[in-house]
Amino acid sequence: MDFALSDDQVAYREAAKAFADKAMAPFASQWDVDHTFPVEVIREGGDLGFCGLYTPTDLGGLGLSRLDTSIIVEELAAACPSTAAFFTIHNMATWMVANFSTASVRESLTPRMASGELLGSYCLTEPGSGSDAGSLKTKAVRDGDEYVLTGSKAFISGAGATQVLVVMARTGAPDSGTTGISAFVVPADSDGIHYGKLEQKMGWHSQPTGQISFDGVRVPVENLLGQEGEGFRIAMKGLDGGRLNIATCSLGGAQAALERARNYLHEREQFGKPLATFQALQFRLADMATNLVAARQMVRLGAWKLDNADPEATLHCAMAKRFATDACFDVCNEALQLHGGYGYIREYAIEKYVRDLRVHQILEGTNEVMRLIIARRLLLEGVAEAIR
Repeated sequence: MDFALSDDQVAYREAAKAFADKAMAPFASQWDVDHTFPVEVIREGGDLGFCGLYTPTDLGGLGLSRLDTSIIVEELAAACPSTAAFFTIHNMATWMVANFSTASVRESLTPRMASGELLGSYCLTEPGSGSDAGSLKTKAVRDGDEYVLTGSKAFISGAGATQVLVVMARTGAPDSGTTGISAFVVPADSDGIHYGKLEQKMGWHSQPTGQISFDGVRVPVENLLGQEGEGFRIAMKGLDGGRLNIATCSLGGAQAALERARNYLHEREQFGKPLATFQALQFRLADMATNLVAARQMVRLGAWKLDNADPEATLHCAMAKRFATDACFDVCNEALQLHGGYGYIREYAIEKYVRDLRVHQILEGTNEVMRLIIARRLLLEGVAEAIR
């Protein structure tokens, strides 16, 4: 069992850090204040392959493993968790198009998505179906060589600013549950698509989030992903990687917060001594670092399981997402506390990490849903032994 990064992985990390330090970190705070969606920076990242990290090389991607991807995303998130999270959402949409679309759609769209020319949104959540995604009501009715989509989606990252939508809609009967859901690739400027007002969020200010309505939107049959009724399975396959991605964004944010807290303890003096000399504060820093490293190891284990098609990969991804997003939010919150009053003001940027990481405990399946996934799997015969 070798925990060391390979030479290639070190090179990926250094390339991602160089890009993040130059193109993201100096501007992240202003993006947050101005609610700027840095599309050109994202496309600049696309030139380096960051928009097609695990998309196959023959379709314009880098073809990396999920473990390699995690190493890269962590560096991007250290600079700006919000922007890094959009990179990961776009990568998930790109991967789904690359792996499940028809040949004509795949060859037409995937290279342009992998380069960042076209940006993608993932459309699963609805106003009335969040954690209960299997109850979604958006309909897709077959009409000759087209499907007609009607319904709405909520909390969609990139809404109104992306060019490709991966949409889950019901092709079965209203009571068909998860087996009646199909997935579609929908051009974001199609007739009948309407974009609602953008949400005013606590964090994630560098990417727009909003509602999308579909009013008789016509989509060619060739835009179906997989077969009818396979949409929920495809969506969940995407979410295994998506959960690792968002957990990795938490790692990057927590690492940045930890480093800022350590530096502040050296710089700040109280009662005639640097804060770093106070044992109580040393212990807090030690716990922060320990929990961060534990979270990183869980995420990398989950990525390795997914890369190797382990039968319990979904379980490991759920555990990694639950633990890492909780632990890393706590690291950021502790970093803010160690800064005292200065942690609460924007100049020190710690409060941005706290705000950005808070939503990671909610999206890609809430951490309560992660516990359900974990518990239900563990209650099956042999699974507890399989994860030893």
